[in-house]
Amino acid sequence: MKSIKSIFVYMALMLLAGCEADEFLDREPLSDVTPKDYLNREADLAAYTIARYNFPTHGGWNIGTFGMDNHTDNQATSGHSNIWAPGEWRVSQSGGSWNFGNIRQLNYFLETVLPRWEAGDIEGSPQYVEHYIGEAYFLRAYEYFQKIQELGDFPIVTNTLEDDMEQLIAESERRPRNEVARFVLSDLEHAIELLQDVPPNGKNRISKYTALLLKSRVALHEGSWLTYHKDTPFVPGGPDWPGAGVISDFSIDIDTEIDFFLTEAMEASAQVADNISLAQNIPGEDIGYDSSGNPYFTMFGSENLESYDEVLLWRDYDPTLGISHNVNHYINQNGGNSGYTRSFVDNFLMDNGLPIYASGSGYAGDDFLQDVKENRDHRLQLFMKAPGELRLTDAVDSDGSPLLIGIPDIIGLQETKDVTGYSVKKGFSYLESNVEGNSGSTGSIVFRAAEAYLNYIEASYLMEGSINEKAGQYWEAIRSRAGIEPDYEITVSATDMAKEAENDFAAYSAGELLNDPVLYNIRRERRSELIAEGMRLFDLKRWRALDQLKSEPHIIEGFKVWGPMEEWYEDEDGNSLLIEPGQGGVPNVSSSEESNYLMPYRINTGSGNPVSDGFSWAFAHYLNPIATEHFLITGPEGSTDPSNSIIYQNPGWSTQAGTGAEF
Repeated sequence: MKSIKSIFVYMALMLLAGCEADEFLDREPLSDVTPKDYLNREADLAAYTIARYNFPTHGGWNIGTFGMDNHTDNQATSGHSNIWAPGEWRVSQSGGSWNFGNIRQLNYFLETVLPRWEAGDIEGSPQYVEHYIGEAYFLRAYEYFQKIQELGDFPIVTNTLEDDMEQLIAESERRPRNEVARFVLSDLEHAIELLQDVPPNGKNRISKYTALLLKSRVALHEGSWLTYHKDTPFVPGGPDWPGAGVISDFSIDIDTEIDFFLTEAMEASAQVADNISLAQNIPGEDIGYDSSGNPYFTMFGSENLESYDEVLLWRDYDPTLGISHNVNHYINQNGGNSGYTRSFVDNFLMDNGLPIYASGSGYAGDDFLQDVKENRDHRLQLFMKAPGELRLTDAVDSDGSPLLIGIPDIIGLQETKDVTGYSVKKGFSYLESNVEGNSGSTGSIVFRAAEAYLNYIEASYLMEGSINEKAGQYWEAIRSRAGIEPDYEITVSATDMAKEAENDFAAYSAGELLNDPVLYNIRRERRSELIAEGMRLFDLKRWRALDQLKSEPHIIEGFKVWGPMEEWYEDEDGNSLLIEPGQGGVPNVSSSEESNYLMPYRINTGSGNPVSDGFSWAFAHYLNPIATEHFLITGPEGSTDPSNSIIYQNPGWSTQAGTGAEF
């Protein structure tokens, strides 16, 4: 029974972890600090909230945030994810997403600080005190939003609880996801009222515009989730919804809820897009060769991101303080065990606004990587590597020639492999200091304003069924920045949904091919703009764009290895270094008889690779399962039957550990 208590019981001294040393130079020794001595000063509030920042940023020996779209139809890594293998993703015995650790800490802060603030008992600048309280509201909203995405329905706990089992169990009752989403928006409203437009110490801290962007993301997520998952168990009140008869005081009008969330998304996103400009795309004659002077490109690979208006929140790194990453150690020198998929690359438009398959598109083909990028959307040209492009601006080869990018290493070590041949270039730094060893100091973007433009376009179209004037302006700005024909109607007119279905999971919703090319191209725009930023699965789930995989698995492909580029992989005597399955030796490429394109999950087709026949899907995978232990500790004392718990399992999952999805 101690485990549920640990979810809620407050541990005051633990809350000091992670605070920066310089903010405590004039403080009593930590061993002497008690709860009543803490959170009385502006510096206390600042240290506490920044220690709760829990955003995905660069870290570890990998390509950082630019690998977060691995395991989707956009990007592949050498390993597989069980999310695409029904039966392999299973209910765990313990752990998982059902936890309240960060929520508890933020509840403690608000419960302690708000009365002191209202009484005027906190020392420091009133505007900064308010700002840090706003950060706490933002951070609690962020934590709850993570729970919505992972678990759907979730308890709403806003205070620290007494060490009383009856109360703790009662507070574990799940609330419907739309109610939790409304609670998140309420917290964000408080944050928006309190946060500064320009935060203390710059954009390494949350601002009002960051909160507005998150509000638009939350509202769009919930509005679109309710739209596409309507009449399923994944929406409160839907058929076989597991909360029926369990959640008290429940009623819902789905259409009213959808309108509410989409309206909130429109209003919040417009406040960001109307006030925050996009970084300029200033391409040279060959935009792929050297982009070191292009602000749109350098925004993702510069050491200081404060000057980029589009960047709302970012993380700073300083190797001299031991705060660094290894992103450029990989991205600049090798593939970093990642790569874009063929379906993603083929989905990018030509710069004239036409899909590659359209008559008159001017597509140069895919026999060579340079051909793939020719006259394409600048986002593909900028953020995907090709051999012969500049690698460093401040170093040269031994003969004095520029250091250039080589051919993709598709047969190298797993850690450095170019998995698909289509290699990630987003986040690329041209400085040697960022490449060598553990010395990466380029900033890591957490939120940027372009998403607000995209959120408004989608929310307004779902709400109104047409592109209104503001949405049209935003879409033109995004397309113009990408170097493609700004008139989206040219693209819409040339769109063949059957062709798009070959390249894009998002051509579907609820297992049906979209019959609205405008809506589809809104989705395409998100896919192209948010390249390698970790938003792909977020979008696919809320669009319910994965049902079709249950009956039609999708095999991930990379570049056209079996063609002219095959000659890249020969030794000095002209012998091929490529080993196909069944040839003898350990295979390092997929079979030329199956496809001309590299299929990374068909190199090994043994029993240890459940995705070798393609990415499949189980409906239950739209949400995570809750681990078995949480049902046992929220049931009657001594009960070993999970069904006696006050909480219920997510649709399609059993409460028994070790079981896979039921449907």
